[in-house]
Amino acid sequence: MRRGALSLIFLLAVLAGCAGSPQIDTRYSALSQDSRVQYVILHYTSSGFERSLRNLATGGVSSHYLIDETPPTIYRLVDEDRRAWHAGESSWQGRTWLNASSIGIELVNQGYREENGQRHWQPWEPAQIEALIPLLRDILQRHGLGPERVIGHSDVAPQRKVDPGPLFPWRQLAEAGVAIWPDEAQAAEVQAQLAGRTPSLGWFQQALAEVGYAVPDDGLWSRATRNVLAAFQMRFRPADHRGLPDIETAALLAALAPEARAALDAPLQIWLAEPISEQTLMVEP
Repeated sequence: MRRGALSLIFLLAVLAGCAGSPQIDTRYSALSQDSRVQYVILHYTSSGFERSLRNLATGGVSSHYLIDETPPTIYRLVDEDRRAWHAGESSWQGRTWLNASSIGIELVNQGYREENGQRHWQPWEPAQIEALIPLLRDILQRHGLGPERVIGHSDVAPQRKVDPGPLFPWRQLAEAGVAIWPDEAQAAEVQAQLAGRTPSLGWFQQALAEVGYAVPDDGLWSRATRNVLAAFQMRFRPADHRGLPDIETAALLAALAPEARAALDAPLQIWLAEPISEQTLMVEP
């Protein structure tokens, strides 16, 4: 009798809870909608697998996916419909704090080591990249995103991050259809058009902003502008990513930024009077 009374009380409590839930009609669905996921951001872990897993699974940061080196196992640590804490203070195409609108993928890689003032970057395991490509292809397809939405941590946080670094094979990803790469024929045309002239710093800032970077808009040579240029070069011209404006970088930017390319034809276009070098004084913030 006592057990029956308890069962009845439990049943009534369940029914009361159900009665408190709203009844929602789901027969209609709006046309004007898309995925909350707008970007996929790639990172390296800067540590080995065990430490990376510990940090991402039990620490103050996280990612949706972690890809080990050998074997290149893919671990899902956060469901895609939930926010992972991987991007931090970030910006791309005018959107900020991208944790809420992105999927984060961490790849196990030590990044770099400092030796005699030089950075020595760890190469990427080919099998790891081969595992990444179909994952990216699947994510982009499911969320209705184009390859331009795959970006690096250094793209969205160029003032404080350098991952996935200059050895990351962005061209390979672009050839697989899961990232972008400048049209080399267009870049060659622009380089010929420049005829040895380097566009102004204001033009570089305009072009970088058109691509998606958060960059100053003041036409001045500053640490912030150099960091953004270095982030662009690490991705698209890794052989020289010192962050100095030059003709080759301008040509690559123009191939990715149509408005900036058109601005090169403007009659009032200003060119750099002299090249900017390591010795050029910067404007301090």
